[in-house]
Amino acid sequence: MKCPYCGDVNNKVIDSRLGKEGDAIRRRRECLGCARRFTTYETVEDMPLVIVKKDGRREPFSREKVRAGMLRACEKRTVSMHDIEEYIEQLERDLRETGEKEIPSREVGERVMAKLHHLDDVAYVRFASVYREFKDVNDFITELKRMLDHGQAPKSEQGGRKTDFL
Repeated sequence: MKCPYCGDVNNKVIDSRLGKEGDAIRRRRECLGCARRFTTYETVEDMPLVIVKKDGRREPFSREKVRAGMLRACEKRTVSMHDIEEYIEQLERDLRETGEKEIPSREVGERVMAKLHHLDDVAYVRFASVYREFKDVNDFITELKRMLDHGQAPKSEQGGRKTDFL
């Protein structure tokens, strides 16, 4: 580590401590050339997650885009901001844990749809309609029938009973 005062690269570590947030190590150093002290911080290099879009374009993972899509799908529904934020945290952590530097957008979309399906069926269908590019009402009906066939019918607002509409 180069001394910020004299530029000498010879120094010794006097003290090491965990940073306030626990995500860095604070080191107190003394320059062997000029005897002045300075502080350095050691952190893990954050590798950016890159999302590979359907058309092959690549862009950085954006929590804001995921949040915006989920909020649109959950508009006027009973899904809490806490649940959405908690899921986005978990999603990013899971994507980083894969060890892959590039993640297909399809994988992100499928994970978000699965979570929305768990949280709220209406939000799930809204998100799926945009993500899967539903062209008309028949696409909605097909998706709803698929949910019914798998015992995953949308729940009505009253008591969580299954709605019999198809």
